[in-house]
Amino acid sequence: MKAVVQDTYGSADVLELRDIDPPVVGDEEVRLRVLAASAGIGDWHVMTGRPYLIRLFGFGLRRPRARVRGIDVAGIVEEVGGNVTRFQPGDEVFGTCDGSFAEYACARQDRITSKPANLSAEQAAAVPGSGVAALQALRDQGQLQPGQKVLVIGAGGGVGTFSVQLAKAFGAHVTGVCSTTKVDLVLSLGADDVIDYTQDDFADGTRHYDLILDTAGNRPLSLLRRALTPAGTLVVVGAEGGGRWLQGTDRQLRAMLLSPLLRQKLRGLMSVQREKDLRYLAELLEAGKLTPVIGRTYPLSGVPDAMRYLEEGHTRGKVVITL
Repeated sequence: MKAVVQDTYGSADVLELRDIDPPVVGDEEVRLRVLAASAGIGDWHVMTGRPYLIRLFGFGLRRPRARVRGIDVAGIVEEVGGNVTRFQPGDEVFGTCDGSFAEYACARQDRITSKPANLSAEQAAAVPGSGVAALQALRDQGQLQPGQKVLVIGAGGGVGTFSVQLAKAFGAHVTGVCSTTKVDLVLSLGADDVIDYTQDDFADGTRHYDLILDTAGNRPLSLLRRALTPAGTLVVVGAEGGGRWLQGTDRQLRAMLLSPLLRQKLRGLMSVQREKDLRYLAELLEAGKLTPVIGRTYPLSGVPDAMRYLEEGHTRGKVVITL
């Protein structure tokens, strides 16, 4: 099968499209014929091996433990493991796996769910990582309640576009922060207000929010706190920049260490893929309350270009890989 492979950590130049053996299905897994995948900043971090901290969490110290990149996936079940009871060959599913930038990939049965019939494979592949992150940030970490005022920073990106829609579905008043070119997009997703950060400062002291989701990760915590209500909650979803060892994760750690000293709640998000959360999102997708936003698509051979685009840090919606 064809797959995007890397033997060393590095830039997108280390990625190569090669012919390799298909993966062997495990007892708790299904093997998928991959129809689409999506690329996110998490794939970029694993590709580069930065921050170095991630290498200590099973990704490989000197070189990637898993050679095939890609996490989010949509595909058709071709083979099931001995302990799999929920799926059978021919089922269309979406979720996460190890190595989705390939013609075939194996996924654990507790990390996938049935694909909504009203979604294309490309749309479904755009959902798992960013959709689950947005859901857990709003519902679990942010404990969002109907009627609350929510500020989504980076509202035009992958997690941001899902966050705006989910917050509206939860009954919140939503303000999105984005660049000029994404204002119309964020409004079309249901945002009540949009702040163009090139023209306006959301932390000027005149507006305050019950919950702030920061998916951009490039503003000081002190500035973000200025835009919170006295008992508001900040959830740091994205965190880029910083040193080689921690990069943006040091910002999340500082938020969590500072929080016990404040009336305001500061949270860092480490999203966890759960099948029940995928099913919840699937229900919203089927009901038309949630729509994936796809900004760019690339063929499997274009994964290096997709990674370079992600590195620029100004994505519009999700980046999808088509097979």
